[in-house]
Amino acid sequence: MSNNELMSALEQIEKDQGISKDEILKMVEQALVSAYRKHAGQQVNVVAAISPASGQIQAYVVKNIVESVSNPVVEITAAEAARVRNGVVEGTELRIPVDARDFARIAAQTAKQVLVQKVRETQRESLYNEYKPKEGTMINGTVLRFLSRNIVVDLGRGSEAIMPVREQVRREHWAVGDRIRALILKVERSHRGPEIVLSRAHPDFVKRLFEQEVPEIYEKTVDVVTVVREPGFRSKVVVRTNNPKVDPVGACVGVKGSRVRPIINELQGERIDLVAYSPDSETFISNAMSPVKPLMVRILSQVERRAEVLVSDDQLSLAIGKAGQNVRLANKLTNWNLDVRSESQKREAAQASAQATVNELSLLDGVGPKTAEALQKGGWGDVSRLAKAKPDDLTALSGIGEKTAEKIIEAAQSFLVKKTEGIVPELKADEPTPEPAVETEPKE
Repeated sequence: MSNNELMSALEQIEKDQGISKDEILKMVEQALVSAYRKHAGQQVNVVAAISPASGQIQAYVVKNIVESVSNPVVEITAAEAARVRNGVVEGTELRIPVDARDFARIAAQTAKQVLVQKVRETQRESLYNEYKPKEGTMINGTVLRFLSRNIVVDLGRGSEAIMPVREQVRREHWAVGDRIRALILKVERSHRGPEIVLSRAHPDFVKRLFEQEVPEIYEKTVDVVTVVREPGFRSKVVVRTNNPKVDPVGACVGVKGSRVRPIINELQGERIDLVAYSPDSETFISNAMSPVKPLMVRILSQVERRAEVLVSDDQLSLAIGKAGQNVRLANKLTNWNLDVRSESQKREAAQASAQATVNELSLLDGVGPKTAEALQKGGWGDVSRLAKAKPDDLTALSGIGEKTAEKIIEAAQSFLVKKTEGIVPELKADEPTPEPAVETEPKE
């Protein structure tokens, strides 16, 4: 290859691979030095240079000019140096020209190997720089092959990605050659090039699909607040509007489902519940129970983030969902621990609680079931509260006079003392408590 042909080849590599011509020339120069040292010895001090303009190769062995030579490989006397070049001075260096043709073949092979490696490294770095900023975005590809249970996807232009089994949807099945759309989950460097990891199970995959199908989301009129999923089965998508005139749920559904239907098709039938965001906890919890509309939501504890959700009897199974799926996603979506009950369950629980209260009140000295029931219905079911009551508080109840009220309060106080000491009488089911005389005492 002539010098001109060499420079043309280097310029083409610079254009195609993005490797500068100067960098390639330095690699070739290093290859020349390495090849000559293999030919003449590793201790030889040799330098090589290639003209960027002409491509002319020049190589020299460099020796120090000394009075007495101790290492002839790197040193030379002034007398010997004078035979090579006139006017040499002791203490300087002498450059002895070397015919590069003697080792050019070895240098060319070395340079080729180094160049190939450099091209590969450059390609890998270029791919990494191309895909790293695309993390969290959608990409289309083709199923190339299967590696164990992982799917290798061809992204085009020689780049490949992998979809691990943990990022796949179990209900989906793919074959070699299928077109596939996925989320670029992460891009990492590896010794074999950038490792591009794809996902179809991540919640952001659903979020990106909505961004592509709903113009209002792309235009920031509607925001996707969060997405929770059980991949392949159900997703709950919280949406919020930045324009009071725009219904966020309606915008995402589209006319007759025209916008949400392509997303469901892409997810191969996965159910999607669109949830309108609300800053009010009770309203947000109610919305999160979609497709069910609860009858009531009651906050039980703000600190523990517990709430009770009441639904009609015929909606209970739908509210809970298959294997608890719907309520589980609602819990995750709202970050509340939701106790879902039907009307009949609520009624039975209230009756059981009332009966338990009556049973406890019946343990008080002089208080029978009828009096206990009257106290419970009047809101005096808590013995601790009853012990602090005043007679006037209880005389307002039907069938309880002032004397009876005083006895009940004393009995409650005595009960608490005994309870503290661990002495609490038990009400036996087979021994009904006799109704005391005070039960029939007329109200004073």
